[in-house]
Amino acid sequence: MEIQHIVSGFSSKLSHTPSAPIGKQICSLKFPSLLSSSYPSLQSQNFEALSGDCYSINIAKKGGCYSSRRKVWCSNSRDIADPNKGYEERAQVTGRRKKLAVFVSGGGSNFKAIHEAAKRGSVHGDIIVLVTNKSECGGAEYARNNDIPVILFPKAKEESEGLCPNDLVDTLRRLEVDFILLAGYLKLIPVELIRAYEKSIFNIHPSLLPAFGGKGHYGMKVHKAVIASGARFSGPTIHYVDEHYDTGRILAQRVVPVLANDTAEDLSARVLREEHRLYVEVVEALCEDRIVWRNDGVPLIQSKENPNETY
Repeated sequence: MEIQHIVSGFSSKLSHTPSAPIGKQICSLKFPSLLSSSYPSLQSQNFEALSGDCYSINIAKKGGCYSSRRKVWCSNSRDIADPNKGYEERAQVTGRRKKLAVFVSGGGSNFKAIHEAAKRGSVHGDIIVLVTNKSECGGAEYARNNDIPVILFPKAKEESEGLCPNDLVDTLRRLEVDFILLAGYLKLIPVELIRAYEKSIFNIHPSLLPAFGGKGHYGMKVHKAVIASGARFSGPTIHYVDEHYDTGRILAQRVVPVLANDTAEDLSARVLREEHRLYVEVVEALCEDRIVWRNDGVPLIQSKENPNETY
């Protein structure tokens, strides 16, 4: 499978205590065996001292397929260049934490799951703002209790505050938001926002799209329709957001069984458990720059353990 673009957010943990002038490039070489399994066609690596025990590797491949920046720790610059040292790699995210905006209309259980994952450190990002069309919903209350600013959008008739689409775009840009995550937000996203955040807005839907999606298919209505259809499987779908309901490119899915005697409530609870797991996994990948695109425009997630594997 040919991948058009790969940006890795990983580093390698080796040994310790080098001493080199900070900011000085200390070697340029053909890549050692250390990284050959992850980057089989590398042209070269440039090493630069960052701080007391940390070096940066700028990795490039002729033709521009790979583009990555890693950090390594080692005893000295000679060790870096030695392909026979037998270093043990440990995946670790480097670079700045991503800034996330979450949109909710209700209790926000997926919002809470992502926020908890960010606090634990498994998500290399932070939810810096919550957007809602219901200022008193459970998600908004949770945000305020956790010192996350709340924005009302779109403005409701009974509300004295609220933003128009252009103001919302301007606000998110000022906050330097990287990704927008819809988590039970029931309003259609305005085209102004989609154009401003192309390929950066995501939604989770409680069925295996394209089945049981589209306008009017949300919440318990979806699970009732799945059971009534006789489908044997369901599950959450995370997809890119476009100008229509549930028609954007599918990024990830998780399958759950539909049991013979399921009620809509039974199926909803089973799907929701997988929603929380799947959304956190996808946000982890987003914040680590592990989304790649196939030549036919299908997005895939790069494995954290093996960058050559996608799913």
